[in-house]
Amino acid sequence: MASETNPDVDVPALVPARMVNEYVYCPRLFHLEWVQSEFRGNADTAEGQWRHRSVDQKKGKVAAPEIGGGVRRASSVMLGSEELGLVAVIDLLEADGDGVVPIDTKKGRAPLHGPAWDSDLVQLCVQGMLLREHGYRCTRGMIYFAETNERRVVEFDDQLIERTKAVIRGLKLVASSAFAPPPLIDSPKCPRCSLVSICLPDETNVMTDRIVAPPRRLIPSSTAAQPVYVTEQGTFVGMDGGRLRVSKKSEMVKEARLIDVSQVNLYGNIQISSQLIRECFRREVPILWFSYGGWFAGMAQGHPSKNVGLRLRQMTAPDDVALSAARAAVAGKIRNCRTLLMRNSRQRNETAMQSLRTLGAKALNADRFESLLGFEGAAARTYFGEFQTMLRGEMNFDFEGRNRRPPRDPVNCLLSFVYSLLVKDLTATLTGVGMDPYFGFYHKPRFGRPALALDLAEEFRPLIADSVVVGLINNGEVKSQDFIERAMGVALTDDGRRSVISAYERRLETEVTHPTFGYKVTYRRILQVQARIFAAFLMGEVPAYVAFTNR
Repeated sequence: MASETNPDVDVPALVPARMVNEYVYCPRLFHLEWVQSEFRGNADTAEGQWRHRSVDQKKGKVAAPEIGGGVRRASSVMLGSEELGLVAVIDLLEADGDGVVPIDTKKGRAPLHGPAWDSDLVQLCVQGMLLREHGYRCTRGMIYFAETNERRVVEFDDQLIERTKAVIRGLKLVASSAFAPPPLIDSPKCPRCSLVSICLPDETNVMTDRIVAPPRRLIPSSTAAQPVYVTEQGTFVGMDGGRLRVSKKSEMVKEARLIDVSQVNLYGNIQISSQLIRECFRREVPILWFSYGGWFAGMAQGHPSKNVGLRLRQMTAPDDVALSAARAAVAGKIRNCRTLLMRNSRQRNETAMQSLRTLGAKALNADRFESLLGFEGAAARTYFGEFQTMLRGEMNFDFEGRNRRPPRDPVNCLLSFVYSLLVKDLTATLTGVGMDPYFGFYHKPRFGRPALALDLAEEFRPLIADSVVVGLINNGEVKSQDFIERAMGVALTDDGRRSVISAYERRLETEVTHPTFGYKVTYRRILQVQARIFAAFLMGEVPAYVAFTNR
């Protein structure tokens, strides 16, 4: 890892008092929010915004101190100081004799050990220091706790002021680093932190040997919001209030609350309103377009991630980092191919199983990309040579090997369609994390190809995509009438496409045990966790990227 401080990192001249609070609470949280511009809301942040709704409105007047400082009562008062390097929005400012007193609103209740938590004391002291800098007499402040409807007085004594100055010095040192501080260890602060799914504190500590116990599962097993798929041609997707609505010739086809939507997927000739596009941008919900046959054409989103540092690391990663990531992904894929065959093959070929085991070990130790490509190619020939042994049921699927563009048989048609679904999910996930999904390490960048999404897809192809195809065939969820032969290729019908999408989404909601962390989460959540671990590897926070493998 590079030096802790980076002289090329610009530290903004004015640090908000809110960020001072975050730094005291957790230096890593401060770095994620301030330097990397990461933010996620949760119930606590939403409640905090609700509690602040009245004091966030600018009311009252504040005269300059030299003309009497005519302050009676004013809300949402902004003050900044170049000399102190601080800026703050004071929730409420009231007269206090011949001086003023800042009042900060907090949603919860006061602690039993003192007037307020340490982070809140320092934030309030910042406000007092700013008021003094502007010439106001300010010897104390207050914190209003909304849950108990009480005010606690905080004296701005020398000890608190020196503590605040020391915090600001430490904060600026952390802000000047390109790398986030390590996570807190087994801290009770982590479970309620809004950035816990981005920080992954326990997971990072496990991978850096800072803790040995199994990590806590601090994130939900799955995400609450789900993708919306629109496949019926000629439909229109719009919004009405807080709901997404799909209609055809003025008749409602489906609807969903926008709060429950994680993606909008459009297949073929589907129209979408500009109002819904803007709202999706605001909510950070990607919109993804596909051809009628399921080819992933592209996506639209709002502003990209502000974490420029991560993208810089991705673009400038040295060859050994790129090779290490590629080795892990390919070796994980080969191991997962072997696992799927062992679980589903009707006639297990022990020679093929041993070959896959050997090729997986060789891939993990490949010393150059050319060797890795050779190991992957040999493993693919072995795996797809045995793929037919996993298929059974009433339908006779004649599968002689992998082919595409266009797929020439139903099995390859299913594989191509589900691979496209997997790649679009990883493209959206990597974009949300802050990486460029088109700049890969193993799959070389090429126009129109999401190379990094394809890299990360390698380990998940057998466990998610291939597993879906095997299940669809063996369970009779797709029939011969679900396919259309067109010239030299085979495509899915509308009904067939809907069956595949339904099976794919069910697979993503399947809970499995993460082999590294030991807790149960869905495949949908695992895609996000692995993308975050990959980003942590690029940033030097963890020593290696470990592919997801199902034991």
